[in-house]
Amino acid sequence: MVARKLGRVVMSDLFDIRKEVILITGASQGLGRQFARVLSAHGAAVALAARQTAKLKSLEAEIRGKGGRAAAVAMDVTDTASIAKAIDDAEAALGPISVLINNAGIAIEKLAVDQTEADWDAVINANLKGAYFAATEMARRMIARKQEGNIVNIASVLGTGVMKSLSPYTISKAGIIQATKAMALEWAGNRIRVNALAPGYIDTEINHAFWATPGGEKLTKRIPQRRVGAESDLDGAILLLASNASRYMTGSVVTVDGGFLLT
Repeated sequence: MVARKLGRVVMSDLFDIRKEVILITGASQGLGRQFARVLSAHGAAVALAARQTAKLKSLEAEIRGKGGRAAAVAMDVTDTASIAKAIDDAEAALGPISVLINNAGIAIEKLAVDQTEADWDAVINANLKGAYFAATEMARRMIARKQEGNIVNIASVLGTGVMKSLSPYTISKAGIIQATKAMALEWAGNRIRVNALAPGYIDTEINHAFWATPGGEKLTKRIPQRRVGAESDLDGAILLLASNASRYMTGSVVTVDGGFLLT
């Protein structure tokens, strides 16, 4: 597509991420893997972080085979020492990280009265504690380097709305939205912007079989667009938030849900 000039600005330049080094947590599968693929395809160097290093190595080889720059690093987001080491390893391989995408997370589906303390700890530690400490570790480094930075937290429409049987998850994602705003306010003066992407229901390998069940079909009918999102439906939003096209956005939550929250 031919870029069109708006004054002296070329529209395609706004979304140019070829100089970015982007660390993606939870990159071994699902949305994290899709984010890595699309950001690499647009020229960014991508650091792939997760506990499942075998899957990361496969993705790293795939991206490199297409001419991209990628490095797989082991990271357990529930362990602050692991976060720091993973960032060290990523920066040793690719250079200073300029964009962090906090994507790692889990859900445990049970009614609230059946959720155990261990369930609560697992979800809150992975989804909220992990994102918070990955962001603060990254921000400290960016501030020390006097480097402009960009943090994208992956929230959810269930951080605003709610659903039965996912109470710790919804609480963690509401926390992500509030953490995004708190961080954005604190770090704006350091030229670090912090935004959130809130996906609706997305068809991934983890939940794919569910959408063909009666429960999945019923849920799909509640979405105004009458379809579940594809992983690629988030490509435009992640490119926006990872690039300078969002340079005057901080503390924002971008919702991509087929209209689900309207219901």
